[in-house]
Amino acid sequence: MQIILLDKVVNLGNLGEIVKVKDGYARNFLIPSGRARRATEAAKAEFEAKRAELEKAAAAKLAEAQAQGEKLAGTTVKLTQKAGVDGRLFGSVTNGDVAEELNKLGYAVAKSQIRLPNGPVKMVGDSTIAVGLHTDVVVEINLSVYGETA
Repeated sequence: MQIILLDKVVNLGNLGEIVKVKDGYARNFLIPSGRARRATEAAKAEFEAKRAELEKAAAAKLAEAQAQGEKLAGTTVKLTQKAGVDGRLFGSVTNGDVAEELNKLGYAVAKSQIRLPNGPVKMVGDSTIAVGLHTDVVVEINLSVYGETA
C-alpha cells in the first residue's frame, strides 16, 4: 500500500514522502496513529495544500522536544526497591517506574519514551538509560537503583 507520511517515521521516511509499506502496518499502526494517509490523488492534493503548516507544526514539535531534552539531560532518577542481600531486586525496575518518577520530578515523559538498553533493571546500582522525546531527540539520563531490605 502506498501512503503519504504526515510525520517523520524512523526507518521509513520524512514528512511528505510517499512510501510503499505492507498493508497491515499502514492499516493497523501508521494511519490510526495519524502518522500517515493513503496516497490517493485527492489526499496528495490536500497534502500539498497543507504542506507548509504541517512542516511548521513538525518544526515546533522538534523545537519543543529539544528544549525539554536540554532540561532533562544529565538528570538522575533515584528509585528504591526491595532487594536481597546480594543486590538482586525482588521484581524489577521497568520503563513505567522510570516514567512515573520523571513525572513526579516535573518532566512530561510517557512510558513508551523510556528506553532501557538491557530490558528491565534487576540489580541494585547505577546505569545510563535513554529517553526518546522525538525521533531526532534522544537524551541520556542516569538511573540509580537502591535496595531496601524487607
